[in-house]
Amino acid sequence: MSKPWSGRFSEETDEFVEEFTESISFDKELAPEDIKQNIAHVKTLFKAGVITEEERDKLIEGLESIRKELKEGKVSWKRELEDVHMNIEALLTKKLGKVGGKLHTGRSRNDQVTTDERLFLKKEIREILNLLKRLRVSLIKLAESSLDILLPAYTHLQRAQPIRLSHYFLAYREMFLKDSERFSDAYRRFDELTLGSGAVAGVDFPLDRFFTASELGFNKLTRNSMYATADRDFIAEFLFCCATAGMHLSRLSEDLILWASEEFNYVELPDKLCTGSSIMPQKKNPDVLELIRGKTGRLYGNLINLLTLLKALPMAYNRDLQEDKEPAFDSLRTLKGSLVGMIKVLEGLEVKPQSMRKNAGNFVLITDVANYLAQKGMPFREAHEVAGKIVAYLIEKGKRLEDMSLEEFKAFSELFDEGVLELLKPEKIADRRKTFGGTSKDEVLRIIETAKREEGI
Repeated sequence: MSKPWSGRFSEETDEFVEEFTESISFDKELAPEDIKQNIAHVKTLFKAGVITEEERDKLIEGLESIRKELKEGKVSWKRELEDVHMNIEALLTKKLGKVGGKLHTGRSRNDQVTTDERLFLKKEIREILNLLKRLRVSLIKLAESSLDILLPAYTHLQRAQPIRLSHYFLAYREMFLKDSERFSDAYRRFDELTLGSGAVAGVDFPLDRFFTASELGFNKLTRNSMYATADRDFIAEFLFCCATAGMHLSRLSEDLILWASEEFNYVELPDKLCTGSSIMPQKKNPDVLELIRGKTGRLYGNLINLLTLLKALPMAYNRDLQEDKEPAFDSLRTLKGSLVGMIKVLEGLEVKPQSMRKNAGNFVLITDVANYLAQKGMPFREAHEVAGKIVAYLIEKGKRLEDMSLEEFKAFSELFDEGVLELLKPEKIADRRKTFGGTSKDEVLRIIETAKREEGI
């Protein structure tokens, strides 16, 4: 089959070149966007007086026919036609004859492909935003149901201070909210029509790009034809958003993997989302969470892949840019799958309050003993030292902080009185954190209600 650009060449394309340079094996995923773009372009050509009304109607009818065949799985892609754009144009020409050849008037594959990619990523970001919202709603529901469950917060993976479990779930809700904001910001930045930029220098037909943008739902136009055909920053930004969301999913996965271990025994994962061992009958492996954690590496790799691809590329379009799609497609599939997996885990998560509460006392409460002395007038650095000596004393005696008597406290400082004994309950300590964003019950309840309003639930 002859190439659309074969007029300049005297030899047939080498079979290796056809196999090495084709992109139809992966960019066929852009076919729905390409058809949508083609229809808008046909309307623009008619508006500019480049084609007749009859030609417009035939071209649109033919494209709608291909769209139907595509949905029915009846389209056969040809490798020798290189990419999705040439394949669809060839299918149209086969249906309509010579009039199909008018489709590419006033257009280059250079501005065509970036239009398809932007349309595609806009659609996919909307789906990602929906999944992120579902994930946040799951976290809010867990926060509501665990308001009175106390556990230690961890720093350096060491028990730090008592918090409400709700506060923990809401912390991840904040992270995933920021992910949505990042995707929304990216969407706003690359919501630009590139079609009408041509190969590099613009188009010499009187095409109304504002009309095309309206037809395709773009908010604005790119302002420089070279930028439009050379830019892949919008894909790099998309990949960064995917990588950051994946990192948050990985951190949550790691927490839940640890918490589901016998050593922590804080949560029980749903049986249907775990697997067993081929040799050890007792095993219940958190494979979904481990794979979410592992797949984050793919999201990072895809970002570095594209950034490396773009490094030192001369202006404007270069064939290297064909390699921008597979990282984007892979990150998209990976992130969406990971989000669905985490939603399922959270929806079936069983919390174990007793195990959490047991670890929320003892030395986890000691910071507030130091703060108690500071409130009595002792400089905090001295109070910190006194509290440290109490820890050393308890370790030596094999006792817990809650078991100390007032007399024992007074042996370390005469500033201690009956009030210190009231601090030896995790709930009391947590509720002392009344600052905005703290873990007191009233503040956590306020944040839950705010979160529900923000999510519309």
